[in-house]
Amino acid sequence: MEKIIQQFLSEVNQKNQNEPEFMQAVTEVAETVIPYIVTQDIYYGQNILLRMVEPERVVSFRVAWIDDNEEIQVNRGYRIEMNSAIGPYKGGLRFHPSVNLSILKFLAFEQVFKNALTTLPMGGGKGGSDFDPKGKSDTEVMRFCQSFMTELFRHIGPNKDIPAGDIGVGGREIGYLFGQYKRLKNEFSGVLTGKGVSWGGSLIRPEATGYGVVYFIDEMLKANNDGLKGKSITISGSGNVAQYATEKCIHLGAKVLTLSDSSGYIYDKDGIDEEKLKYIMNIKNTRRERISLYTKKYSKAKFYANANPWSVKCDIAIPCATQNEVKLSDAKNLIKNGCYTIGEGANMPCTADAIHLFTKNKLLYAPGKASNAGGVAVSGLEMAQNSLRYTWTREVVDGKLKEIMSDIHSSCVKYGADKDHINYLKGANIAGFVKVADAMLAQGVV
Repeated sequence: MEKIIQQFLSEVNQKNQNEPEFMQAVTEVAETVIPYIVTQDIYYGQNILLRMVEPERVVSFRVAWIDDNEEIQVNRGYRIEMNSAIGPYKGGLRFHPSVNLSILKFLAFEQVFKNALTTLPMGGGKGGSDFDPKGKSDTEVMRFCQSFMTELFRHIGPNKDIPAGDIGVGGREIGYLFGQYKRLKNEFSGVLTGKGVSWGGSLIRPEATGYGVVYFIDEMLKANNDGLKGKSITISGSGNVAQYATEKCIHLGAKVLTLSDSSGYIYDKDGIDEEKLKYIMNIKNTRRERISLYTKKYSKAKFYANANPWSVKCDIAIPCATQNEVKLSDAKNLIKNGCYTIGEGANMPCTADAIHLFTKNKLLYAPGKASNAGGVAVSGLEMAQNSLRYTWTREVVDGKLKEIMSDIHSSCVKYGADKDHINYLKGANIAGFVKVADAMLAQGVV
């Protein structure tokens, strides 16, 4: 079996050299899915996984825009249309200096499995630019978004490819992008998700990824006769996902001890309550300042510069910042300090070595393609509401989100059941593969 896996990875690596993040994502899937494929006559010999790792389409384009000093700036834009076997391409846009082809291909590949797990009819895609919104004026961000969409609009559409937000792309950016699309196409359609509620957006969408990861963790704990109430939790990041994961943890009776940004992390031994979270949201969403300001208002809290929160003792860890933030040394610290549950709020935030250690020690480990699927799930619900020209209530959307996360958990249990525990990584990968593979087989050699 090892030889078959290595043969596959060698072939993929030859075509995708110098793309470490993409190969990391492919390797993780291959190690769990190929042993399943060889036992299934319907899939064996069809090279389905080899087809899945090859994007259906990769678009790269120049984005020229003028800054406030009237200097012409140039960035690079991308859209990876990975797989449309079960529906139109669906996945976010990321604006961050680290954006490159490898990162977007890994995100698009993960998105294929994530979207399949939601049971909604959505294929997988991802896009973005190496543009950095930090430190830019609203006018500069608008000019960039308009230039970006002037090229992207020809490749997307409500029945073709429906982008959303990701790191660096929030409500402000989605608004500018949508406005330019509407102007270019002369139509009002559900081409983007994450829109404002007053112009086609869905309630719960900003909260969805953060709420979803906590709902999934709750399902894992319930399956082990446990619950969130009274648990101590460390969370990384302080953006959208981290904020709403914190909010839902508070609602369910847990104590959140940490949040972070690229400058370091805060530790509040008394826990971050709703009032404190509101202040953090003001710091990050309105003032766009560093998380360290928290300690100016709440003096009992401590700020640790240029560090992550994984050395803090906790029951549950929820990495919500970025890929590969939890390394092997961090995993060892978490286990040593009594952490027994990991729920990924970001995309691939744990390195391969860290994941192997978690699974070896039989921790409750939720991979991002399962646990952070809440955001794209509600994006799918937003698409449905756009098609219906109707808006569901907050309670209805939240209820549907909980149901979807519960269904994803059930799929992971179905395909990930080992002798004495549930391997959620294996379960998520196989469940996602089966849905996409079945559709691809039905559609011929595509």
